Parts: sequence; structure tokens; C-alpha cells
Amino acid sequence: MTDPETPSTAQGPVTISSSSSERAPIIYFDGASCFGHHNGAIQIELAANLLMPVGPAVRVDVVQTAHLRCSVAAALALREALDKALAMYRQGQQQQPAEDIPAVKN
Repeated sequence: MTDPETPSTAQGPVTISSSSSERAPIIYFDGASCFGHHNGAIQIELAANLLMPVGPAVRVDVVQTAHLRCSVAAALALREALDKALAMYRQGQQQQPAEDIPAVKN
């Protein structure tokens, strides 16, 4: 039996159904409000900030945007995907543009 804590590195090709791609929800979040585990399932609550006008001021309300539930193997795969996406972002931030384009040309 394989260890659920160790993601498999020898995965075959995965085909995503084209019919599901268009219907999948887009989930935006500003942070994880809380997390835990229950009966072997990882539980993470995702939350976003809402700016609510209150007279001349602004109040920030935090609302849950998703209740993420997954296996340990899926959580490890998600963490790996996030780590790789962050590495790609950092690499893009380190690259400088070849030349600055002037705002106004004479």
C-alpha cells in the first residue's frame, strides 16, 4: 500500500474533460480563515474581504467564499502546484524588461 503522505511521482497523463472546464467555478479569496482535518479529510475555509460603505467610512466584512475539502494526497498536490506557481511568479518578477518604452515620443 502506498503512503498517502507521499505524492506519486509516476503519474500517467491526465485528460481533463472539455465539458467541465467551462462550468468550473472561479474561486477568489484573500486568505484562509481557518483550517483543520476530520476523518482523514483536510478542511480549509477560504475567505474574501468585502468593503462596505458606512456613511463617510468603510467597514471591512469577511465572508467565506469556499469550503475546501480534500484528501491528504490532494492537499500535497495542491501545495506543490502553489509552490510551483509562486516560483514562476518570482522568476517573472526578477526578469527586467529589455528596454523602457518612453511615455511620449518626439
